[in-house]
Amino acid sequence: MTPQPNPEVGAAVKAADRAHVFHSWSAQELIDPLAVAGAQGSYFWDYDGRRYLDFTSSLVYTNIGYQHPKVVAAIQEQAARMTTFAPAFAIEARSEAARLIAERTPGDLDRIFFTNGGADAVEHALRMARLHTGRPKVLSAYRSYHGGTQQAVNVTGDPRRWPSDSGTAGVVRFWAPFLYRSRFYAETEEQECARALEHLETTIAFEGPSTVAAIVLETIPGTAGIMPPPAGYLAGVREICDKYGIVFVLDEVMAGFGRTGKWFAADLYDVVPDLMTFAKGVNSGYVPLGGVAISGAIADTFGKRPYPGGLTYSGHPLACAAAVATINVMEEEGVVENAAALGASVVGPGLRELAERHPSVGEVRGTGMFWALELVRDRETREPLVPYNASGEANAPMAAFAAAAKEAGIWPFVNMNRTHVVPPCNASEAELKEGLAALDAALSVADGHVE
Repeated sequence: MTPQPNPEVGAAVKAADRAHVFHSWSAQELIDPLAVAGAQGSYFWDYDGRRYLDFTSSLVYTNIGYQHPKVVAAIQEQAARMTTFAPAFAIEARSEAARLIAERTPGDLDRIFFTNGGADAVEHALRMARLHTGRPKVLSAYRSYHGGTQQAVNVTGDPRRWPSDSGTAGVVRFWAPFLYRSRFYAETEEQECARALEHLETTIAFEGPSTVAAIVLETIPGTAGIMPPPAGYLAGVREICDKYGIVFVLDEVMAGFGRTGKWFAADLYDVVPDLMTFAKGVNSGYVPLGGVAISGAIADTFGKRPYPGGLTYSGHPLACAAAVATINVMEEEGVVENAAALGASVVGPGLRELAERHPSVGEVRGTGMFWALELVRDRETREPLVPYNASGEANAPMAAFAAAAKEAGIWPFVNMNRTHVVPPCNASEAELKEGLAALDAALSVADGHVE
């Protein structure tokens, strides 16, 4: 795993990228992507031989790290046996992946519809909900992200939606609980929970319960800030959905498959949705795969009525073989347990210790290998270190923090005024402490912007 410098190759890779690759979520002339030469476990490195501890898990999906040999071998074996086959057939890798996923989903979410990723999983979950209920509207939360396809981005509650918001997508938004920046003037978690549930039910009442097909929530919002809901909130949403015949959709694309120290974040709250979306950690992102786990009642809707949707690569054999191997690795190596144990004994305490020393840290929150630091200019007023959706010079303090983190040897996950701590779920104690030390150095730079 010792990086070997090869700057000439790196320059060629970078030149080809800049000439031909169109990058997502970016102004093409303003980006400078790092040319990556290799990756292994919790690390990756560039062509200059500089190695980084990946505290982003790529895009929060390499839950078992990079290049796990058992998953690589499973992909190779499946490629030699059957590289691809159409989704209308029963294929061993596909059937086994579905079985293993269904064994771990809560309640009776025993039918699996495979997609190519998280966004199209959300698309199909909402289509199923609308067809099942015969209703048009979907309720989703501000401070959420559900994907970049048209319907998924329209139910998203962050600024990435704005350029694509059609205003006619049948989406109504509401405020989910977040005590640190409460919209309900709450002073306790109990108040925040009760007022958020009252707000949601009032929104449904004014929209017309008979028009609402689904409520979609990230079990623990990811990109929007890793905000674990207060005790009782998700159970309360479940009750509201049952009361009005609304389909409850939980988005576990980021939180699922060990990230929170449980197979699914729903297990932390003892709640069972009607539909659950997944992707990312299901096979550590080694081959694109996502899906919808479907309850018996909704599956029965399409028992004799065709479901009007599908994808050419649904349940692709290579992706499913990677999922089977990943789930088996997670069981054999105790990856979920590792995330829970080290999250509680190393990451959480380590981040809270950093918060005591660094005035730029306003709040620490999270669980497992799923944490966020809220960076602020003033702890008393909770003014964010940079304005909402800042860019350019306004975002300079966060850019300086990110640069300092990279200089200290970690690749940070930075979004708005937050840094997320989302290492691989099988990261070692030594690796986590190495990352915390690097964060310590980078937060000193953020402290320079505290008022």
